[in-house]
Order: sequence, then C-alpha cells, then structure tokens
Amino acid sequence: MLDCSDTAAPPGIPFELARKYNVPGPRYTSYPTAVQFSEQASREALLSDAVGDLSGEGELSVYIHLPFCETLCWYCACNTITTRDHGQVALYLDLLRREIALWRSRLARRPRVGQLHFGGGTPSFLRPQEIGALGAMLHDAFDFTATAEVSVEIDPRRLTAEHVAAFRRIGANRASLGVQDFAQEAQRAINRVQSLEATADALRWIREAGFASVNFDLIYGLPMQTVGTFQRTLDEVIRLAPDRLAVFSYAHVPWLRPAQKIFERTGTLPSPEEKLALLQIGIERLTRAGYAYIGMDHFALPGDELAAAQRARRLRRNFQGYSTKAGLSILGLGLSSISQTPGAFRQNEKTLEGYLACINAGELPFTKGLLLQREDRIRQEIIMRIMCDREVDYAVLGARLGVDIPEHFREEIARLQPLAEDGFVELSAGGLRILPMGCFFRRNIAMVFDAYLASGAEHHSRTV
Repeated sequence: MLDCSDTAAPPGIPFELARKYNVPGPRYTSYPTAVQFSEQASREALLSDAVGDLSGEGELSVYIHLPFCETLCWYCACNTITTRDHGQVALYLDLLRREIALWRSRLARRPRVGQLHFGGGTPSFLRPQEIGALGAMLHDAFDFTATAEVSVEIDPRRLTAEHVAAFRRIGANRASLGVQDFAQEAQRAINRVQSLEATADALRWIREAGFASVNFDLIYGLPMQTVGTFQRTLDEVIRLAPDRLAVFSYAHVPWLRPAQKIFERTGTLPSPEEKLALLQIGIERLTRAGYAYIGMDHFALPGDELAAAQRARRLRRNFQGYSTKAGLSILGLGLSSISQTPGAFRQNEKTLEGYLACINAGELPFTKGLLLQREDRIRQEIIMRIMCDREVDYAVLGARLGVDIPEHFREEIARLQPLAEDGFVELSAGGLRILPMGCFFRRNIAMVFDAYLASGAEHHSRTV
C-alpha cells in the first residue's frame, strides 16, 4: 500500500525522471494531431474522401458540439461561447439542421449511426424542449442502430431532472458528469464552484432515468490541489461509485487560453512532482477500490464495456478519449467539431460568425484538414497500440499493416533504449512491453514514433 501525504514524493518514480520527461507532447486522441491540420489542404479531396466513406455501408459516429456555457471555467481549453443569453440556442440549432442537410444532400445513403456524442461547452445548457428538438432533428436525419451508444456531457451545477429526462427520451444512455474536484479551495481557484450535493443529485436522476453508464471527469494538477485534498475528493467519488472515471491531467496552455494566465499570477499550480503524486494517488486509490486502470487517464469498473474492450485488445482512442467504438468514422457537426475517416481529418470553422457565414453560403463549414498518407496510417496504428495496450507485437501488427516493424522503425526503436533503461518499456526482438512505471509516461513512449512532433511540440501541454 502506498503511503502518501501532502508533501510526499511520488512513490516509486524518482523526481529526476518526472523532470526529465516533463516535456510538451500530444495526448494522441488522434494521429496526426490537430496541430497538423491545414487550411491549405485540398477542399475537394477532403470532401471526396468524406462523401465516399460516409456513403458506405458501415456505421458511423456522430459528434455534436454544443458550445454554450453560462460561466467560464478558468482551466478550460475547450472551444466555448460564454453567455447567459439562451436566445442563441434557436439560431444554433437551425445552423446544425442546415449543416446536416448539406451533408445529406451529398451522401448516397441515409447514414446508420452506432455512436452519438453531445459535447461542449455544456450540452445541458439547452432547455429540455430544445434537447427534444435537437433529438427529433437527428432521428429525422439518421438511422440509429438498436445498440447505438448515445452519450452526453453534463454540468451538474444547473441541471434539473427534466434535463436528464429529455436526454433519455432522445436516446441518451451514457452520461459524463463534470466534477473536476470537490475541494472548495480548488473550485474557487478555477471559477467553478460545485457542491457535492449537486453532483449526487445529478447522479441519482441519471440512474433513475435508466442510463446504462455514468462517467465522472476529474482533473489533477489544478491550483490549490494537494494529495490530501485530492484523496478526500477520491473518497467521495468512490462512495458515489460511477461506472467510469476520466482523471485528466490539467493542460496548461495559456498561449491558447488566456484565462489560464490567472494561475501563473497567483502561483497556485502544483509542481510537476506534486502533480505526478496526484496522479499516482489517483491510480492507487481507484484501483484499490476495484476500478481497472484502462490507461493514461481512464478507469472503469471490471464489468464495464470499456474494461472488457481493454482485456480483448479492442480499445482505441478518439477525440473523446478511450472508446469501445472509436474505429467508426466520425461526422463532426457544429462549430470547431472534427470529422475523421480512415483517409482524412476535417475541422469545422471555430467561430460562430465563421460557421454562420459558411452555412449561409451553402458550404460545408470545414476549413482545415489533413489527407493521410500511408506512412501516417502506419504510425497512427503503432501509436494507437502504445496508448491502448500494454504491449506491441511486431509480427502481428506488421502483418496487419504490411510492413516489417523492426526494419521500418529501426531508428525509433533505437530511440526507445533510454526509456527502457529508465524502466518504462521492455524491448525484445518480437516487440515492446510497457512496464508499470511506463504507464505514467505513455505519451512520451508514443512520441518516439511521431514524425511531426518537431514541428508542433510547442503547441502541446506538458506530459507530467
């Protein structure tokens, strides 16, 4: 059992390793990462790729970005619109309807949806009747499979039982509650005060409505957090017993999100060593409570579908994190949303004004993208396996990709040697195995295989 206190060193990981590997690096929710998306990519080629893929027989995943928030959480790096004017929702829903119509006019068939995710922003910003209208719009445009996973991100602070019932009526069966931290000092420091009672009420309403699974989002590395306060948060979380947990590393990117500069002025952010201690106590406490450590920042009860997918080596990552259905092509709708097919990525206009202008002009609103080359796909798969599995079998992966992995990645495998010497990976002629200490540093291991990193590292948060 680990013995941690507010001032304890991260047990088992020397401080010098935390400092050595605390470098900017991607989270690899995609490869190549969004940093590589370009406005110079051929729009015609991106559209042709999308239409060809989405017109096929397979299921797809739909992502709806609902950007509105009543207040700004100072830690947040998402693309949001902070407003108390609910009148903007009607305009936005009409824009979504028109964007869907633009896609449908180009596709050869009515799409079958196996996964739908409402993200934000705050999807529960919508009033119950607006949620119903959005659901009717989607069910009018798409066919949903009988086993479709429909998930929604929820802010418990302004939630009502009527919101939950409205999402359930349109098919939602999974919910993710933003918690971040129950400690009042940390809540005040990030401008997000949320009572334990509000979270418990939200969880009760969701359970009573018949949702199949509930996730809690926590963040470690926030201002004013200590191991002691975070452990008390974990105790409350374990008592509430969500099915899944995402324990995200706070991404400090003030050059992208100026509100985060507040934390630099107050000097309240934990050090890299303290931040690593928070992650370690999270892993120790949650696994001791019976949660399976899925990888990097995700946990699930052993009977949860996510844990089963990890055991079966079916786990993948997408822009929502670890997923059991991340192999589906993604149709992103709404401002800033990202679409993904096997051959390309496309990202929509990031501002409401730009999104509106595209729709009014009768144009699909993606303004950036990237067409994948064969080398991108090869590296994408090996990075995916590093992020999702505890080992990479060179023969199995090579047969699937049509390459000799040891030969193709001779230089990269050589660059893994220092990570092996530091106890992160075990290398053999047949593959690599991530050791327990390496689970903390999967991003660093994956970065070895990233061909673009030198041209975009400064855009990413640090790995510790």
